[in-house]
Amino acid sequence: MIVERAEEVLEAHKLCDHCLGRLFSQLGKGTNEERGKAIRFVLNMERSSKGLPPLHEPEECELCGNIFNKIPNIVERMLEASEGVEFETFLVGSRFPKEVRERERAIWTQFGIDTAEPINREFNRELGKAFGRKTGKETSRSPDVVFIVEPYSDKIELQINPLYVYGRYRKLVRGIPQTPLPGFKESVASIICGPFSRAFGGKCVFKGAGREDVDVRMLGNGRPFIVELKGPRRRKVDLEEVVREVNAGGKVEIFGLRFVSPKEAEEVLTGNHRKEYLVLVFVDEGVTPEEAEEVAKKLTGMEIHQRTPWRVRKVRSDKVRVRKVYRAEARWIDEKHFELRLLTEGGLYIKELVSGDRGRTKPSVSELLGKRAWCERLDVLNVLSD
Repeated sequence: MIVERAEEVLEAHKLCDHCLGRLFSQLGKGTNEERGKAIRFVLNMERSSKGLPPLHEPEECELCGNIFNKIPNIVERMLEASEGVEFETFLVGSRFPKEVRERERAIWTQFGIDTAEPINREFNRELGKAFGRKTGKETSRSPDVVFIVEPYSDKIELQINPLYVYGRYRKLVRGIPQTPLPGFKESVASIICGPFSRAFGGKCVFKGAGREDVDVRMLGNGRPFIVELKGPRRRKVDLEEVVREVNAGGKVEIFGLRFVSPKEAEEVLTGNHRKEYLVLVFVDEGVTPEEAEEVAKKLTGMEIHQRTPWRVRKVRSDKVRVRKVYRAEARWIDEKHFELRLLTEGGLYIKELVSGDRGRTKPSVSELLGKRAWCERLDVLNVLSD
């Protein structure tokens, strides 16, 4: 059946062994070229026994134009396109002209063939094998780089897949935003991303798991963050060298760096976290040690109903969020000050928890005291996974 069908095709179309074998790719084992050679060999033996002329492989295939013969040259072009780029794994894709794909489908339809493989699939596989043999690199479904080849125009597009690095940071000084803001010369993101960009030779995108205000320090176990490195030309980087360069500035410290997958990066940024804070509360009317202790006692275990704070209403959707205070401890400082150490659910605005924010946060420290209170100083001590 295969030989008879192949004879019908070859009497009507001049096909190379690749394109012949690809018509029957789902049958038997081996490459399409090997399959095509075997089919042609058996077919010509039968034709010889009948006194018919052989159907040799043509000088030029009418379907592919002998594109598979160009693979060695294309491999060299791929090497040129990837010069100076570090990678261990790769994937090959291709863009074949519409007319080639239409000619192929027309043959399938003309002869009722349902065992064929598209030309681009075979080409990608054979080119990938050739490039792997030449370089010692391996193909992967999650590759470092992707080559998009236009076989007939010699155009090669190199896509360098991003890298993701997880870490934690401490912000040791006040007056630095997490991300760039007008009026500020630097940010946590710029301090961290500079060394990353230089080390990897790519664009650095910083993403924090939550954020702290400009005037708030981030201490303790640090805030989780992800650095996405787009188009990195280097992938074998000593992360400890990056740590040393960032930390040398004395304003931001990073630690615990490790490479992660895109899925892990997303989980870090979308996961729930508990936050531990140290708040210096100012009470103009005065506060006693007993009042401070009573506030902490009442806050412990309390659910806070917090409408989007007035100060961020233009950049946050206006809604009421319910967040919990898991633990509160008070330490009296003087007649107008006491400290609150809080462990809360993520997403609770601490400054507004103290002031009440014109009644938008209930209950608040001000409400519980029966006196107006403000957050005079705030530090994030720890960010903990739920």
